[in-house]
Amino acid sequence: MEYTQLGRTGLKVSRLVLGTMNFGPQTDEAESHTIMDAALDAGVNFFDTANVYGWGENKGRTEEIVGSWFAKGGDRRDKTVLATKVYANMAPDGAPAWPNHDKLSALNIRRAVDASLRRLGTDHIDLYQFHHVDRDTPWDEIWQAMDVLVQQGKILYAGSSNHAGWHIARANETAARRGSLGLVSEQCLYNLAERRAEMEVVPAAEAYGLGVIAWSPLHGGLLGGAIRKQQEGGSSRSTSGRAADALADPAVRARIQVYEDLLTEHGLEPGEVALAWLLTRPGVTGPIVGPRTTAQLDSALRAVDLKLSDDLLASLDKIFPGPGPSPEAFAW
Repeated sequence: MEYTQLGRTGLKVSRLVLGTMNFGPQTDEAESHTIMDAALDAGVNFFDTANVYGWGENKGRTEEIVGSWFAKGGDRRDKTVLATKVYANMAPDGAPAWPNHDKLSALNIRRAVDASLRRLGTDHIDLYQFHHVDRDTPWDEIWQAMDVLVQQGKILYAGSSNHAGWHIARANETAARRGSLGLVSEQCLYNLAERRAEMEVVPAAEAYGLGVIAWSPLHGGLLGGAIRKQQEGGSSRSTSGRAADALADPAVRARIQVYEDLLTEHGLEPGEVALAWLLTRPGVTGPIVGPRTTAQLDSALRAVDLKLSDDLLASLDKIFPGPGPSPEAFAW
């Protein structure tokens, strides 16, 4: 496994991030533990979760599964850089949030971090991430709450998720005025088929010293050999859900077919190439992989050692051109 610094911090994290969103809804507790053990054995030390994972009537269940894995001992917690998130309405789906029980008020941050610590069975969170932008809460209030948590030893670092470039700038300029460390990472939608983050989010992250953590690196399975799996009749997200919906568009299907044909010529697996491509991108700490099985984890691990040639990278750029830098992408 390769390691890198998380943004401008001294924290060393693996180039692959283990996403746990499937633990509970898709993968039972025993298999989830097996996957986490396999990831740690392979050197993956960066685990990502969120208070809302588990979904529906079971929000928080994923954190509980991670916590029960920590409770098995064997230095599991000490070896893991633990990231979780705050923002969501934790009431069951369809139920309204009680006032101050969601988003990023100082009151909800205090409540949410204590609830996550209980579910996770730990005394601190290494990276506490804002799951979305709270347009109603000023950054001074957010940083005041986070500074208290740092002083209490409940969190070490703060990160953002799904923030625009100007949100990152405002957050860290406010933190700097307060003498706070500010955001150290941004978790954003970023993959070969969805490169809008390159326009402003990634440059802002680089300018302010944030590590970029890419979620949905296979774009809902679309970049994981979706057409091939459809033709083979396999059971996967390519045959239902987002990938199937996307492939119903002839233009999207044609592009994915060219992508898969290119990688077939090179004897490469589409999903592994999609992950390896992200590892070549400036500013990217690592992609989040969310395996439902150990076999899917094994495939993701192979991507770390996969070296893409300059010619192949150029071909991928032709199939999936990025937006170009800002402001040239939308101005002369």
